[in-house]
Amino acid sequence: MAKHKFVLWFRELTIKDVPIVGGKNASLGEMYQNLTKKGVNIPNGFAITADAYRYFIQKAGLDKEIKKALFFLKPSSITSLQHTGHKIRELILSAEFPPELKDEIVSAYKQLCKQYGRNTDVAVRSSATAEDLPDASFAGQQETYLNIRGERALLEACKKCFASLFTNRAISYREDKHFDHFQVALSIGVQKMVRSDLACSGVMFSIDTESGFREAVFITGAYGLGENVVQGAVNPDEYYVFKTTLKKGYRPIISKKVGEKHIKMIYDMSGNKTTKNVPVDAAHRKQFVLSDDEILQLARWAVIIENHYSHKHGRFMPMDMEWAKDGKTKKLFIVQARPETVQSQKDITRFEEYVLKRKSKVLVEGNSVGSKIGAGKVNVIKDVKDINNFKQGQVLVTEMTDPDWEPIMKIASAIITNRGGRTCHAAIISREMGIPCVVGTNNATEVLKQGQPVTVDCSSGEKGFVYEGILPFEVKKHDLVHFPRTKTKVMMNVGEPDSAFEKSFIPNDGVGLAREEFIINSYIKIHPLALLNYSKIKDHHIKRQIDELTCNYSDKKQFFIDKLAQGIATIAAAFYPKDVIVRLSDFKSNEYANLIGGTLYEPKEDNPMIGWRGASRYYSPKYRQAFALECAALKKVRNEMGLKNVKIMIPFCRTVEEGKKVLAEMRKNGLVRGKDGLQVYVMCEIPSNVVLADEFCKIFDGFSIGSNDLTQLTLGLDRDSELVSSIYNERNEAVKRLISHVISVAKKNKRKIGICGQAPSDFPDFAEFLVEQGIDSISLNPDTVIRTTLRISEKEKQLGRK
Repeated sequence: MAKHKFVLWFRELTIKDVPIVGGKNASLGEMYQNLTKKGVNIPNGFAITADAYRYFIQKAGLDKEIKKALFFLKPSSITSLQHTGHKIRELILSAEFPPELKDEIVSAYKQLCKQYGRNTDVAVRSSATAEDLPDASFAGQQETYLNIRGERALLEACKKCFASLFTNRAISYREDKHFDHFQVALSIGVQKMVRSDLACSGVMFSIDTESGFREAVFITGAYGLGENVVQGAVNPDEYYVFKTTLKKGYRPIISKKVGEKHIKMIYDMSGNKTTKNVPVDAAHRKQFVLSDDEILQLARWAVIIENHYSHKHGRFMPMDMEWAKDGKTKKLFIVQARPETVQSQKDITRFEEYVLKRKSKVLVEGNSVGSKIGAGKVNVIKDVKDINNFKQGQVLVTEMTDPDWEPIMKIASAIITNRGGRTCHAAIISREMGIPCVVGTNNATEVLKQGQPVTVDCSSGEKGFVYEGILPFEVKKHDLVHFPRTKTKVMMNVGEPDSAFEKSFIPNDGVGLAREEFIINSYIKIHPLALLNYSKIKDHHIKRQIDELTCNYSDKKQFFIDKLAQGIATIAAAFYPKDVIVRLSDFKSNEYANLIGGTLYEPKEDNPMIGWRGASRYYSPKYRQAFALECAALKKVRNEMGLKNVKIMIPFCRTVEEGKKVLAEMRKNGLVRGKDGLQVYVMCEIPSNVVLADEFCKIFDGFSIGSNDLTQLTLGLDRDSELVSSIYNERNEAVKRLISHVISVAKKNKRKIGICGQAPSDFPDFAEFLVEQGIDSISLNPDTVIRTTLRISEKEKQLGRK
């Protein structure tokens, strides 16, 4: 390549050309050359090189003026930063292009027009380049201009891109990182626009952005051009796809959530602006922007792109990509890709756990970013011009952020926004800076008051909570390099899918108990029989509630199947290929009645704790249709998503005959014990399970001891009754003898036996007792895994087990 070539086409570029054209353009060239042949659609275009930028600055005589302006900069002063940035940008915008540079840009644009049509619309994107600075991340600092048409508009957009190298946030970033302002140059990408203004677009990561879980593709999407998703102007749809079984040909969409998507950015052909935001009608807001086939297509491309870059660099390299769908051709395209720079740097040998010591009133909630906790006084700032009023350690509360907010974001103790999803600007920057952030709250700027003390909690999974007052919390740090592995399997009780990815980093041997109840209560909320009998429901209020939750489903029962399948699949994917034991629904009748429409189908029982629950429901003529939906969900998880690590567990199975009836009902619904590796366990929580353990061994693959119910039924007390709560004790000798006996029977019959009850989580000495009895696995609450594993390890050493 000639030393001063000002324009290079994507087909001429590879990832080695970062010093010449910046990461964005080098990546587009790399993909255009290598991945279009693998089916990844990438619009053509060209790069205006960093040499062109340097040539422009030199020929216009701007270098000395810029240095002079920077000499007087006081980086800690926002006013000084604003003044310096404005002065340098004005210098660049008022300078003229050298004729030879101008001619080469215009000539390339004409050539692109020959491919796509006269006066073709292009995206003009800045691509910062920093030779010898491999750890620099310049994403989002410079400007992008969309729907640029014609030579004059293109040249004007290019000059604005050059000027954006000296935005306030870019200057601040380089000062913080101690980068020489003249060591960084700017290249520009000129790429054919995808008409996503007529369809949709979004951001995609080949890693989970919050936990760093490597085997998930995370996709966000909204209507119109992608700037609204990137900037956080909308709360987008969110989709997760499990990479491991996707590669095996399955369809593992493990999560789908509808975003608010209240506006969309489209072309503006009338005035001086090239784009504008317009409202999205209520019906479309509630719909997903992508079909399942399109979600899977994007996920496959994410895998192809990640594999290519990982192979190229000789190490795992997750990617951050932007995608767009063309409303005219209906085709999907990748328009940008860059290495992910936060989670890929995570030290997985250390586990850091933020624990809130107590809770208070929840003021607002939204999507959590990261897993930390922060506290401070609220500072509501609605306009970027007022950021001078922000003080270090305050909690920033605003509508949304863009790169101009970065000088104060880095000094905030936490950030809260009304709008934006987990790939918006506020989320990206707070994640990079390690600051807790809650986005998409909708109303934080109205609810939270200036100077109000709050605690921002992102430690509880996908939902982030803003609590009233400054609450105490602690940070537990664990070194996992020398963490002991025990002969007794240490599994976890995981009911909440949203925290599963994060919990998977705790040392574990899988999930000993995944409860369906949390998924049904939190994500479905509707009684399954109300969905099955939707057309017969006369109560208009109940029907309205169902319509609101199931607006994307004409077949209401499919809503139950899909949501339950996605919740189970998220947990199964997080721990894959380790065993994940899913317990079938075990609501009592009073709990089922609390679901939407539940009062229409549930009896009133005097003691529901020992009434119509667990196994007795599944084969009952009054409930078997609802049970069929659970079976369909589990079948979808195993057969359609490929998560064969899921095992099924039957709760509250009173007799062997009842167990046989449940297995027969499962078989009718396509879940056959032994087929395709399917194992079925039974809860051991009723004395009859212990007394007839030999017989239960003949029809089930294993047991999981439920110490809560076993204690209740052994001692003959209602564990919900405060009057006899002082007698309740899992460590009672009668309970321990039953447990000891069932372990020995299971061992004799070569059946697996574990425990998923509360006792070993609460009482380390009880865990030691279980190890002495030779139990196969102990399933614990996640917050007790590390300390109990250490105790188990010591006990095994005493017993001489290796």
